[in-house]
Amino acid sequence: MSLFDLFKKSDKSSSNSERDLAKLAKHLNSRLSQDLDRYDALERLSAMGTKESARVLLSRFRWNLDPSIRDQEEKATAVAGIAKAGTAALEPIQEYCARAESLTWPIKALREIVSGADLERELLSILREFDTDYVRNPEPKVHVLQALEEFHTDATRIAVEPFVGDVNEAVRFAAVTCLFEVGLPEATEALVSALSDEESLRIRNRIAQGLADRKWPIPASLEEQIRTSLPPGYSLSGGLVMSHG
Repeated sequence: MSLFDLFKKSDKSSSNSERDLAKLAKHLNSRLSQDLDRYDALERLSAMGTKESARVLLSRFRWNLDPSIRDQEEKATAVAGIAKAGTAALEPIQEYCARAESLTWPIKALREIVSGADLERELLSILREFDTDYVRNPEPKVHVLQALEEFHTDATRIAVEPFVGDVNEAVRFAAVTCLFEVGLPEATEALVSALSDEESLRIRNRIAQGLADRKWPIPASLEEQIRTSLPPGYSLSGGLVMSHG
């Protein structure tokens, strides 16, 4: 067989593979597809275990199916299929998360592939795609901030701190909660600053109660600032926030 024939065979195989993926994607993402056709597409894509098949499986997270129990089952199957691609799926997951309406399922897939510091790194990479400006749908920010709560590191603290000043109240609440779960008192300055600017009583109470619960000392340079910012039911005594509720 000549070199030309080898290239021709390779090109034909690649073309067939692309057509197969396109056909499976069509079955997977049509609400009009029969259940058996979608399950067949899920199984065949899962068996491939490649970056390309993972990218197609991720697309199943974009839409919902009634009844919801079937939708959950299909998405769980997609997660397992994505995980079969291993680290090859990380790039498609990152690409998907950058434009997704929800990160619940792709983060589940991430957890099946990486853990510990590797998972933290992937989540921080997703968070870096966001800023604190207005977005129509804040849920992806909230989802990744919630996922980062388990990492008690300076890297996570530093990455999350700007989001206590996000335009969206739900994102700010998630960021404040994340910082308290991360549990590093170095976040005190960012939290006190947020308390001074915050209009939401829910968040002001969350910050005050968190500082009181953790007994994080307030630096002398911030005492006057926090004393005038604490919501009703809280005070500053001996450099600590006290709750009187």
